[in-house]
Amino acid sequence: MKYAFVNGIILDGTEDMQPVRGKAVLTDGDRIAGITGDVAALDGYEVIDLKGAYLLPGLIDLHVHLALSGKPPKPKKNEKPVDYEKLYRLLTGNRLVRMAAKKLVASYAKTEVMSGVTTIRTVGGVLDFDAQVRDLIREGRLTGPRIIASNTGISVPGGHFAGSIATVVRSPEEAAELVRKISETGPDLIKLMITGGVMDSDAEGMPGVVKMQPEIVKAACDEAHRLGYAVAAHVESTEGVRVALENGVDTIEHGAKLTDELIELFRERKAADICTLSPAIPYAMFTLEESRATQTAKNNGRIILDGIIECAKTCIENGIPVGLGSDVSCPFVVHYNFWRELCFFSRYIGRPAKETLFRATLGNARIAGIDRETGSIEAGKCADMIVVEDDPLEDLSALRNVSMVMAGGRLIRRPEHRKMKEIDAVLDRYMK
Repeated sequence: MKYAFVNGIILDGTEDMQPVRGKAVLTDGDRIAGITGDVAALDGYEVIDLKGAYLLPGLIDLHVHLALSGKPPKPKKNEKPVDYEKLYRLLTGNRLVRMAAKKLVASYAKTEVMSGVTTIRTVGGVLDFDAQVRDLIREGRLTGPRIIASNTGISVPGGHFAGSIATVVRSPEEAAELVRKISETGPDLIKLMITGGVMDSDAEGMPGVVKMQPEIVKAACDEAHRLGYAVAAHVESTEGVRVALENGVDTIEHGAKLTDELIELFRERKAADICTLSPAIPYAMFTLEESRATQTAKNNGRIILDGIIECAKTCIENGIPVGLGSDVSCPFVVHYNFWRELCFFSRYIGRPAKETLFRATLGNARIAGIDRETGSIEAGKCADMIVVEDDPLEDLSALRNVSMVMAGGRLIRRPEHRKMKEIDAVLDRYMK
């Protein structure tokens, strides 16, 4: 189909974006055919009258897990924490269960695009479901965003999500071999779990302990790079950042306080920081009744949140690329709320709305290496666009209500998705 979007206000996603009025955005199939001021010459196009709404690039979330919904468990008295290894075994136990689990992954991907996220980068999932769903979306058999998939992650015994969304290795040789096995499932990147985090820390004041030995990190990175893959790593401590960057990691997921040495390592590696505030805020800021967490988890959540904030601020001050990711599927981080990550970023990292929107579109596309394909409204790029009624440069919460989505040229006129009202009610109290 050929569409002409008229009577809208264009925000093109570039770093110096300014509202553009009086022009039409033309699409032809999956491409943006042009941006023209000649709105009278639109023969052959279906005209979409935006009636003063804002047209901008689809959002890009660089840190997604498609395995779970993000709905927090409701603990009962004396109930143990969620056993993710057991849950994983249940999700992969037999063919019928695997089919049902893959359908869930596909449904979460659909929710992402219905909320205005037209590209996601998955960083740890169930088997190769992410890549399978990616391919079905590409073929037009499912509705969803562009997926940059890592499939299963790599962890070590006792490491972050070991035995669930990350497969365990015990030596450099096993790490290299696992990278090769993952490569056979068609991933787009490799994900390592280098440190622990809030969800698997037993001791107060000790989140982000390094779990993966440096030699294993190096072996995995060397093999991944040999095969042409970038490497993302879960890192939530200063020592973890050092281990990651010294041994070849390309993106630090989450982050921690940086030293001058680590700033230089970021530069030498041409690495990027992916800021993820959404999963830490419930632990750090909610009341225990709201978060359903322990006091230890709350205190550790504060340490992690402070480290993520400081890492992002330091990187920006030193010209190091910083992207945005939601870490969706963590408790209270659901698949339609990436807009909240933008609001949190603007507030806690102290960046203007325009810069934040740039980072969540073209900036994220650059980090992911897909900026020639998507991330901005420019002729020749993929037709990934969303429509919102209010100006996100005035208030990023305008992105909460997306009235239209175009993903890869496919127009969704009235995007709809189910919401979790109880979760939204709690989160809304922390948006002010």
